[in-house]
Amino acid sequence: MREALPDRRIQTMFRQITDSVYASPQIGTDAIAAAKDLGIVRIINNRPEGEGDDQTPGEEIEAAAKAAGIGYVAIPVTHAGFSEAQVDAMRDALDTAGGPVLAYCRSGTRSTLLWALARAKAGDNPAVIASKAAAAGYDVSPIRQLIDMLAARS
Repeated sequence: MREALPDRRIQTMFRQITDSVYASPQIGTDAIAAAKDLGIVRIINNRPEGEGDDQTPGEEIEAAAKAAGIGYVAIPVTHAGFSEAQVDAMRDALDTAGGPVLAYCRSGTRSTLLWALARAKAGDNPAVIASKAAAAGYDVSPIRQLIDMLAARS
């Protein structure tokens, strides 16, 4: 029973946005077992390498994920903003996962914002996107106009 406690503590870092999407602050290799316990089938790393001293290198997360049978995709996003290529890559990573996904960055915000843009480009309702993000503790208002624009174009 004691071994399960760290996984539960780590799982509380994972904020559920939808039935199949979670966002999280920076994870370590110790979070892989907790992700697997939640049924995560793909981890999406939205943090650029070398962004901070507190980050576990992506290659270590990738190796631990693959060893646990979890897919891994890196779509790094800097504080400079989002590109259409990143939005498309996120949409593809989400759509092809085949199960629940955990996306992470420094705080989980960039991962959530990129998820929101990908869903808007797929044609999801911007109000629903914003509501789901808010329920998970994330604010999409800084990119709301972009969400609305992408949704309108779809």
